[in-house]
Amino acid sequence: MALSASTPAQPSNATGCLVLADGTVIWGRGFGASGDAVGEVCFNTSMTGYQEVMTDPSYAAQIVTFTFPHIGNVGANAEDVESAVEGAVGCVVREDVTEPSNFRSLERFQEWMERNNKIGLSGVDTRALTRRIRLSGAPNAVIAHSPDGKFDIPALVKRAQEWAGLEGMDLAIRVSREHQENWEGGYWRLGHGYGRASRDATPHVVAIDYGSKDNIFRNLVRAGAKVTVVPAKTTYDEIMALKPDGVFLSNGPGDPAATGEYAVPVIQKLLEADMPLFGICLGHQMLALAAGAKTIKMHQGHRGANHPVQRVGESWGETTGLVEITSMNHGFAVDAETLPDSLEQTHVSLFDGSNCGIAVKGKRAFGVQYHPEASPGPQDSFYLFEKFVGGLQG
Repeated sequence: MALSASTPAQPSNATGCLVLADGTVIWGRGFGASGDAVGEVCFNTSMTGYQEVMTDPSYAAQIVTFTFPHIGNVGANAEDVESAVEGAVGCVVREDVTEPSNFRSLERFQEWMERNNKIGLSGVDTRALTRRIRLSGAPNAVIAHSPDGKFDIPALVKRAQEWAGLEGMDLAIRVSREHQENWEGGYWRLGHGYGRASRDATPHVVAIDYGSKDNIFRNLVRAGAKVTVVPAKTTYDEIMALKPDGVFLSNGPGDPAATGEYAVPVIQKLLEADMPLFGICLGHQMLALAAGAKTIKMHQGHRGANHPVQRVGESWGETTGLVEITSMNHGFAVDAETLPDSLEQTHVSLFDGSNCGIAVKGKRAFGVQYHPEASPGPQDSFYLFEKFVGGLQG
């Protein structure tokens, strides 16, 4: 159904809608949970992995528009869930969700969405919506589903307008685990599922959870580490009491400057102690802030499993200029113009030249903006886990 600059007449078969803060109403057919939810509308260009996207805590308070038209056609299963905490509040898709056709499917996507309290909207011109986001930026909106087709549009517009938005919002504290956890999950193999991690492994990595994806921890285990996961507000002394060989800074949602209020002082102490550090996405941004750089809100963000990133700088040797196909999910970025002399830029996006990697000079501390654990290349970026864990041994 087409976009409109005003409130169009509701089609007879419309059981769902997306209401933007400027009053635009986009009608469609609702699926999944009933009710309404507020968030920032973004778009994701991945062709696969929709369940991973919907359960990624980095998508908290966001409504995902999938540019690939066939979402839900491989069903849903328990193995593709990335976290038990909050992820995306809903999704917008072009085609109606069809019956699943995949040997790993255990449940229809519609049923999985309903059971996980996520709202879906189908029948939308997702190309037009994506173009709008690209031209005008990511809008605040309310996604709603009512099986009887009844909506209070003025109330939904008001809710979208009154929502503060992601800028200035600390969401990491909302999606971080509450207690320390000894991570026990291993890497997934077809026909075998997930393995088990050995608690006897060395080195020992303490992972700070700002809204992490489980597959990050599995990749740390695959690279040879024992992993202990701690909440976002764990103090420096509490981390050091665990006697880590290295500290991992996880991905997560929200404004990095807001999360940095409590995260940055801890990371600065870790840097002063020469603790090896590795950050992904929000963790990458936290490391940059701790080193004196700044972050900015992006116009449309980067979200998808097909983003080319190039290695830059003098430290790569003969692999300088190599391009990795990466998975991304971020609406904020490290401002490359603010990098202090203590930081080296190691990766850049070939889409817009934005910063995608840093290393702290003279330290074993680095971060990347993208998600190597999502394996889009499929293994272009696993070397980052090997680099981090391998550097802790001996």
